[in-house]
Amino acid sequence: MAFESTRVATIKSSPSMAVSVAAKAMRAKGEHVVDLSLGEPDFDTPDHIVQAAIEAMRKGLTRYTAPDGLVELREAIVAKFKRENGLDYAMDEISIGNGAKQILFNAFLATLEPGDEVVVPAPYWVSYTDIVILHGGIPKIVPCGVEDAFKITAERLEAAITPKTRWFLFNSPSNPTGAIYTADELKALGAVLARHPHVAIMSDEIYEHIVCGDVPFTSFVVACPELKDRTLIINGVSKAYAMTGWRLGYAAGPRELTRALNKLQSQSTTCPSSITQFAAAAALNGPQDFVTTAVAEYKARGELVARGFSAMPGLDVRAPEGAFYLFPKCAHYIGKTAPDGARISNDTELASYLLSEGKVATVPGAAFGVEPYIRLSFATSRDNLAVAIERTADALAKLR
Repeated sequence: MAFESTRVATIKSSPSMAVSVAAKAMRAKGEHVVDLSLGEPDFDTPDHIVQAAIEAMRKGLTRYTAPDGLVELREAIVAKFKRENGLDYAMDEISIGNGAKQILFNAFLATLEPGDEVVVPAPYWVSYTDIVILHGGIPKIVPCGVEDAFKITAERLEAAITPKTRWFLFNSPSNPTGAIYTADELKALGAVLARHPHVAIMSDEIYEHIVCGDVPFTSFVVACPELKDRTLIINGVSKAYAMTGWRLGYAAGPRELTRALNKLQSQSTTCPSSITQFAAAAALNGPQDFVTTAVAEYKARGELVARGFSAMPGLDVRAPEGAFYLFPKCAHYIGKTAPDGARISNDTELASYLLSEGKVATVPGAAFGVEPYIRLSFATSRDNLAVAIERTADALAKLR
């Protein structure tokens, strides 16, 4: 008996998670692997956030909440947008999910009809296109390599839009490249989108606080307020507050859309964990010094890996402006031969070689829609990063 539907058969498992699982398996065998595959902060969740969860449990606040979440958390999200972004949202323009990924899932499930197109600049986060495909949409990929600073231009966006386009989806700061769109670049994209009222905008801003360079973060709606009524902002607490395992994402957007998202949630997970919601409210309302300290450390780590990988012959490296990823182009090493005689024919094989030979786990660019690149996360200690730099350089030097 076959169990997998044709829809599920069209998508793949998360490539970054697959690499991490392989790295963990090697560690279980006693091998020392530096895992740079997952975008997961290595810091512990701040204590005041943990205490808020403990207090909620001790008070017995462990029951279902409304599908759109606790009033206390929605108030905190509304206040966050006002305080940090200067944006005004009403309580019923907020949707809360079990991670930002569920928000994306709900949004496409709620809005896509078979054959609808979603314009996605590449490199893109690994799950974007599969979630679109799963819900009957067609990803319209626009490649934007290192020579384009990893960003789509207004002209290329214009060329990608058709009468079937339903969404434009992008991520700033970017996973996997660390690129940040400037306010002027967002305004240029907004001018294109203003000419196409049938296109909605999904702005994934989960890394907004993690700025490592001189380019400040600008929310899309701040740059293009005239498009607020068809923009869904995606965010969450995972990255800024080291809360990946707590699973709490949120979105702000048009009331009609958030109503649909919340209706879907009532029939799927019912609501996010009540305990996590109290913790997330504490994260948004509480002291923000952890974020400042963590971002300073990410910046130092980003400078370390950018310097280390730039020194390796044949890698084309652009220093990250935000998030905690480096995305070097590795075309120089494609076609070379490993010490065991195996030929490296693509970036997937290069990443596999770096894992087996160098004991460094990275994710191939193919997972993000462009080749040949590798993505490495520097959300780990500087000591680990120094080891990864040395091992990677040694492994690459062995290729002939």
